[in-house]
Amino acid sequence: MVLVVVEDLLFRSKISSAARALGVTVGAATTPDAAIARARAERPSVIILDLDSARTGPLEVLARLGADPELAAIPTLGFVSHVHADAIRSARAAGIGEVLARSAFAATLPDLLRRYERTT
Repeated sequence: MVLVVVEDLLFRSKISSAARALGVTVGAATTPDAAIARARAERPSVIILDLDSARTGPLEVLARLGADPELAAIPTLGFVSHVHADAIRSARAAGIGEVLARSAFAATLPDLLRRYERTT
């Protein structure tokens, strides 16, 4: 299961479509509390964050994941506009695993989902 902390409906749709084509389950959250609750309950194989979204609180999500020993090992992947260097630096400082420009994220989405896909 992939947890998507994304407000942008276009990107959520792109992620869901790519995941469906690969047979990967997607869960969504749009607030830090919902993201942490779903991460705790569902133990996703990766948490994907829109670093440009203030409403979803990506930096708060990252801080809370890192501070929780049960959740700290969940891989995190963020996408951001390439011109938002401050968001990239902040996400890295908050402990994000990987950051990609929005365009690179969209272009490589199936490969990214395959990489984080769990076999059970």
